[in-house]
Amino acid sequence: MPLSSFHSSIDSEHRIQLGLIGYPLDHSLSPRIHTAALKACGLRGDYSLFPIHPDDRQGLKDVLARLRSGDLHGLNVTIPHKQTVIGFLDELTPTSKAIGAVNTIYLRGNQLIGDNTDASGFLIDLKKILAEDQSKIVNRKPVLSKVEASAIVLGAGGSARAVVYALLSEGWKVTIASRQIEQAGQLAQSFPNDHLQIANLQTFQLSSFNLIVNTTPLGMTPNIDASPLPEGTTLAQGTIVYDLVYNPRETKLVRDAKAQGCHATTGLGMLIEQAALSFELWTGHNPPRDILYASVVE
Repeated sequence: MPLSSFHSSIDSEHRIQLGLIGYPLDHSLSPRIHTAALKACGLRGDYSLFPIHPDDRQGLKDVLARLRSGDLHGLNVTIPHKQTVIGFLDELTPTSKAIGAVNTIYLRGNQLIGDNTDASGFLIDLKKILAEDQSKIVNRKPVLSKVEASAIVLGAGGSARAVVYALLSEGWKVTIASRQIEQAGQLAQSFPNDHLQIANLQTFQLSSFNLIVNTTPLGMTPNIDASPLPEGTTLAQGTIVYDLVYNPRETKLVRDAKAQGCHATTGLGMLIEQAALSFELWTGHNPPRDILYASVVE
């Protein structure tokens, strides 16, 4: 639900204070995206980074207290706080409650509300990719075919929860593969569904999946030579590979997948979409996507 009480006061005279909680945040593109959104919508404001160590509960409380007091007007949340922040909030939206992870926080009345725009942001971008490359879907079935669409999700953290939720909501058959099998099991238990299973990546034939989604940080700057897939992994030509990592601009996973004839992309599109959805929740303004892309594409 939008911040209607704040929306009514938003104009060019008010300075909006937004920010991102996470750790580390050295390579975040969010300030550039949201600064561009503010400018495009004719709003004045700032988007700050709040690097809070995973063990710094007091630091987390302090930033949220600033939101509750009105000093801040909206916060994004990223690794490693998407789940731990929940215990500090007053209410979750149905989406964030179902996912079990939060990436957007705002104040409604005197209540801190946790929301999640990751799932919608991922789906919006994925549907664009599938529409452009529909022949990659098995037997050329319709985009997001509830019969043929199968995906394997690498990882079981907060981002994985949003991706699994999104795919299941569209009828995909989903397999979760994580090095932390217990965490994968907990994620699966959160979404009771006949189309969901967990597996050991080493024992699965990746060629049986239409879509591979990496939700782990493997390959992220500065560890750009890392990949979530074992060295020498063979992929079926036509497989769609979606790597949520967007820094560097082309990850090792994406390079390797393209070399094998796969349609591969980083998570920059998802980053833009989820940011725009969060911005709209905070301000009531829907920023133009082309301007947001231009802010991060050099």
